[in-house]
Amino acid sequence: MSDRSFRITVRGAFEGLTAEQRAALLADARDHDVLFASFTPEGHLSYDIAARADFTFRFLESGGAEEEIVPATARAEAAARAWLAERGYGFKNLRSVAEDLSKAALSKRQRKARAAGQ
Repeated sequence: MSDRSFRITVRGAFEGLTAEQRAALLADARDHDVLFASFTPEGHLSYDIAARADFTFRFLESGGAEEEIVPATARAEAAARAWLAERGYGFKNLRSVAEDLSKAALSKRQRKARAAGQ
């Protein structure tokens, strides 16, 4: 049973890009704009290669127990590495952060709705 949602963010920086790779990233930049970033099961990549070499992958996974966040994070990082490797993109400083949404603080609107029984 999967009653928990995990948001996993994998960050890093492109390194050693060739002129062709940089041009390809620039050409696809509209599809990877941070303004349209979202957490998805397949992972959403965002970057602004014209400004800096940093990138962010956002993954959404689910699990039945809190302990499942560790393997989910490892899978997300492996998926990010695979995506980069498939395209021959060098990278550095890959790091991951995961959040169990069942433990996230509720916003004022959410607390009010919960109190009203909605």
